[in-house]
This record gives sequence, structure tokens and C-alpha cells, in this order.
Amino acid sequence: MCAITDGAITERVEWMERTTTTSPRTSSDTAAAASHRTMTVFGPADEQRRRGVRRMKLTATALLVFVAVVYVLAKAAQHAGAGAWAGYVAAASEAGMVGALADWFAVTALFRHPLGLPIPHTAIIPTKKDQLGVSLGEFVGENFLSEDVVRQRLRAVGIGSRLGAWLARPEHADRVTEELATALRGALTVLRDADVQAVVGEAITRRAAAQEIAPGLGTLLEKIVADGGHRRAVDLVVSRAHDWLVLHGDSVMDAVQGGAPGWTPKFVDRKVGERVYKELLRFVTEMRDMPSHPARGALDRFLTDFAADLQTDGDTRARVERLKSEVLGRGEVQDLIASAWSAVRSMIVAAAEDERSELRLRVRASLLSLGNRLAGDARTQGKVDRWVEGAAVYVVTTYRKEITSLITDTVASWDAEHTTRKIEAHIGRDLQFIRINGTVVGSLAGLLIYTVTRVLGA
Repeated sequence: MCAITDGAITERVEWMERTTTTSPRTSSDTAAAASHRTMTVFGPADEQRRRGVRRMKLTATALLVFVAVVYVLAKAAQHAGAGAWAGYVAAASEAGMVGALADWFAVTALFRHPLGLPIPHTAIIPTKKDQLGVSLGEFVGENFLSEDVVRQRLRAVGIGSRLGAWLARPEHADRVTEELATALRGALTVLRDADVQAVVGEAITRRAAAQEIAPGLGTLLEKIVADGGHRRAVDLVVSRAHDWLVLHGDSVMDAVQGGAPGWTPKFVDRKVGERVYKELLRFVTEMRDMPSHPARGALDRFLTDFAADLQTDGDTRARVERLKSEVLGRGEVQDLIASAWSAVRSMIVAAAEDERSELRLRVRASLLSLGNRLAGDARTQGKVDRWVEGAAVYVVTTYRKEITSLITDTVASWDAEHTTRKIEAHIGRDLQFIRINGTVVGSLAGLLIYTVTRVLGA
């Protein structure tokens, strides 16, 4: 038999046997796995492969029968006094039979007991299937899911530059934008409005209740007053007050007369009402037309003091917090917060569906800009590569056991007989070539040994 072929088979057998000692399973693990055996799928393609295996078996067996017949005929010719050639043919065919039988035994021992005899270290696949699964999982974890391997492979790929070159093309940016829009629409469709509204309302309420607003309001008011930002509001209020007084002078005078004592004469009440209305109109007019009016200065000082109290006065801050709680607790406010989601959702869905919407145009422009930066900026490429490497390393180091257990548990769940048949269907045809090679190479080796022996003997 060919030394290389025999050695290869022997090495495979020894590796499979070592799995029983490197990763032993407890009896409970074995029992649990055995109770969950599943039948592997054996489809038409597997049946076709099995027919190919059977044809190669017949070919290898026919070659064995052929060299056996040649051996018998050569020995008969040798005893009959034929020439020296008979010895050479007999030696070659004899070695060919030995090689063929040895390789037949090695190949058969992988899948079943040869001739049905329970010879030790045979039927390796069906009897050592679970251990093979454990060893395969460990092999994958150590050689494919290690941090160094993952980093080296990702660094060699150059994800940053490749992603940049891909995104820089407009058709790819359009495709990614469309996929993002589809995913966004799908996510918003799946979400229940009531659930989201409840979450948004609760989050806003909890956040507002946990954060004291008085100091922030005081700081904002102080800045507004210092910058004179409130003056436009004062101008608007005073102007509208003046216009209202001009249009509703009779109402003001009637209100003053209605509040007068009953014992005063009517003409006195009317005079007082007219006087109050004129003074009020004069005051508002002067305040509107005079930026330096004393009332405006008094309002500035009041707002400045109030801004300081919001930031430092405990009583003022407590009153603002109570007011905030009362406002947040009102049903109208909660309904307003909840209804905000419906408006936002409708706006986002409409923008996602419209190809010319500002949202999609900005997303597309951002993708193209990102692609161009990634394609031309080495620093940005390095950042993306490091981010991808870090994420991948985190996944493989954190979930390596779960990933390898998928292999181990899957192999353990397979039925031993069907697994053997499936593996044999996939690799059995190549293994039959080992038998053929063993026959041919064994014959050549036997012929060479016989020739060398005759030459040295001569």
C-alpha cells in the first residue's frame, strides 16, 4: 500500500480518536444529547451522491478482484515454469491486494464496523459523533473566533476604504436610502401608537419631574433681560393695550362707573370714569412712545429681581416646582404630550415615503459625503476599521461559547446512523479513490520491492 495514503488515513483516524480524551462529556450531557436526536435531512442531492459512492465502490472492488485474479494467474504461470515475468506480476498484484484491503479497512472503519465485526477503533463517526462535534466547536473557537485572527482578517479586508468607495457611488447611496426608508416605515408600522404614546408621555413627565426648572428659567430670563430681548414683547403688549383702549373707551368708563358707591351722583361717576380712562390712555400712550419711560425701567428691575429669585430664593423655586407639578398633572397636558407622537409619526412616514422629501435628500447627501470621506481620508478609514474591529472582537469574545455551542449542540442532536450516511454521501466517493490509489500504488511498490530484491539477490 502507498505509504502516503496509508499515513493520511492513519492520521485522520488518530485525530478522531483523540477527540474522546481532549473534550470528554459527562454522562448527563450524553444522555441529554441522546434524548434530543434529530434526523438529518436526506434529500435528492444526497441520494445522487450515494449513487456516485456506490459506483466508485464497485470500481474499487472490481480493481481488487482484478488484481486478485491476476495474482492467481501469475502464480499459476510461475508454477508452470513460465518466465521470470510471472514473479514480477505476482509480486505486484500481491502488493496491490494488500494495499487495496488495507485502504478498504481504513475507509470502512470511518463509517461502520468492517464485516460487522466489533473491532476496536472502528465505526469512528457514529460512535464518536458527539466528541467530534465538541472538537469541531473548540477548533472553530480557537482558530476562527480568536481576537488576533478576527483583527488580522478585518484589517486585511480594509472595510473603511471599501465601504467608502461603495457609498461614494450615487446608485449605492440611493439604494441605502431606500432601504433605510423602508426599514423606518416598517418599524413605525409595527409600533403601536398607544404604547409609544404611553412611553413618550411617561418619559417626558418623569424627566420634567426629576429636573428642577426654576434655576434654568431664571438664567434664561436674566440673559433675555440683559440683552433687551423682552422689550419687543413689552412693545407689543403696550401697543395692543393702547389700540384696545381706543376701541373700548366706553367699556372702561362703564366699568369705573359700575364700581362707584351708590350714594355718589351719576354725573360725578361719569366724570371720574372719563378722567380714569384719559389718564390710563395717556399712561399707555407715553409708555408706548417713550423707550425710557419709568414704567419700563420698573418692569426691567422687576424681571431682573425675579430672575435672581428663580435662581437663589428657595421659596420662589418651591412655588415654581409646585406649579410645574400641577401643570404636568393636568389631563390636557398629558393628552398634548401623547398626541405629539401621532404628529411626529405621520410626519416621519410621509417624509420616508416621498423620494424628494428633505429627510431623504439629506440622508442621501450624508451617505455620499460619508462615502467620499471614507474613500479619501485615511484617518476616517482607520476610525471605521477600528470601530468594526472592536465590535467584532467584542462579539466573538463575549459570545464565543454560544457560537461554538451551536456547532456542538447541532452535531449532538443528529441521529448517528443518518449522520454517517450523510457524511459518507458527501465524502465517500473521494474516499473510494483512496482504495483505488492504494491498489495502484501498492502494486507499484510491490513491483519495486521485488525488483530491488532480485537485483540485490543476483
